[in-house]
Amino acid sequence: MVNPQSGLLLGGDSSPLLSIIVPVYNEAATIREVLKRIVLAPFAKEIIVVEDGSTDGTVKILEDLDSLKTSLAEEALTAPFDLKVLSHPRNRGKGAAIRTAQQAVAGEITLIQDADFEYDPAEYPKLLQPILDDKADVVYGSRFQGSPRRVLFFWHTIGNQLLTLISNMFTNLNLTDLETGYKAFRTEVFKNISLNSDRFEFEPEVTAKVAKQRLRIYEVPISYSGRTYQEGKKIRWKDGLTALWAILRYNLFTDNSHAGEITLQRVHHLSRYNTWIWQQIAPFIGQRILEVGAGIGTMTRYLLSRELILATDINPVYLNRLKALYSDRPNVVVQSLDLSTSLPSNLNAFTIDTILCLNVLEHIQEDEAILKEFRNLLPRGGRVVLVVPALKRVYGAIDKAIGHYRRYEKEEIEEKLQKAGFQIEETRFFNTLGVPGWYFNSCVLKRQTVPGFQARVNDLLVPLLKLESRFHIPWGMSLLAVGKIT
Repeated sequence: MVNPQSGLLLGGDSSPLLSIIVPVYNEAATIREVLKRIVLAPFAKEIIVVEDGSTDGTVKILEDLDSLKTSLAEEALTAPFDLKVLSHPRNRGKGAAIRTAQQAVAGEITLIQDADFEYDPAEYPKLLQPILDDKADVVYGSRFQGSPRRVLFFWHTIGNQLLTLISNMFTNLNLTDLETGYKAFRTEVFKNISLNSDRFEFEPEVTAKVAKQRLRIYEVPISYSGRTYQEGKKIRWKDGLTALWAILRYNLFTDNSHAGEITLQRVHHLSRYNTWIWQQIAPFIGQRILEVGAGIGTMTRYLLSRELILATDINPVYLNRLKALYSDRPNVVVQSLDLSTSLPSNLNAFTIDTILCLNVLEHIQEDEAILKEFRNLLPRGGRVVLVVPALKRVYGAIDKAIGHYRRYEKEEIEEKLQKAGFQIEETRFFNTLGVPGWYFNSCVLKRQTVPGFQARVNDLLVPLLKLESRFHIPWGMSLLAVGKIT
């Protein structure tokens, strides 16, 4: 937002809008001038320099931090800044330097700046604008979209374009510059990306991971003044091979996401299964819906014909995905909701008639208290529609990994709904076929996620699951419970 007193762009509660990570290795000739250019950017900012085991005098320049801050303050005529220096005792690489700074950033937006003259800090406003306009979660500065650039290294350009093409084939993005040194992120998004890379393979790794999270990505044209090797350029042809391996590794093999996120991703793609779940709950869904724990929008997409969908979650990454998916839907409102505290009073303004809570209640320690809050939010005739994991005897390692406090028995969920003031309209088990696989993986093998292959098999077995309603089998993987206010 804009501070009307100073005209400076600030973050919430006067915190810096911008955190700038500057990985530094052997840049004694440029580091002072680069920092001067950074402080001239018209944003309240913090600069986090990560000194990565330099041997050329860079360490000495950065050690005299008070003197450096004083000299930089003379340049900071447009915006306040803070400078901190983090250090590696030995050289570990650009990716490792970014990881060191990742959890230290405090601004609303995080930007990565190389410690040389190849990228111009005067272009920060251009990079930040899509995020400030709430159009993007991640912005890449592209050197190949028409802005001035120094003419150098044909084969570097070909290599970059080839790596970008291969990355795009796996991520289904249409980036023009994978290896750009200018990347800006909403900080809440950046902090939730689990990074592993030590060197220049950071670029394909972070691209693969933001693509998997379905974040809103923009590219903007930037100028580029590339260096020769005599001027200090460090990337070599071997780094291209490492980047190629990183593209394959992070798109095909490695997923360091939380177990709950992996499970959400796998369930999201089970089209037959999700359609079948929707068919179970659709008769109880009204027109103005509070979807609690919407996650990545797996069930939200089935609600779009309704008058209002208030899609909520506590995870900022999921909330950003929901905003990206439904930004063009005026009947979809995305809002943070923490069920560990009382429901916010502003929910009353939405005149909700249905609360949809799919695989969420088991994550709440005080589940009875939150059911009472649901009851107080709903009008006469309103419903709470719950899907919860069933059968206490199959509670195992997967439940623990994804944050389940419990699995429910039919009588238990009915009793809790009635204590909260609901009349029981429907309770029934479903997904009987999933019980053996869950028990084997969670209780016997102690796995932390449902294997992707097994999830896909479950999707193929939906025609058999549809037969369950005819036989009224008294057990299953899940329970559907509907409470109504009379």
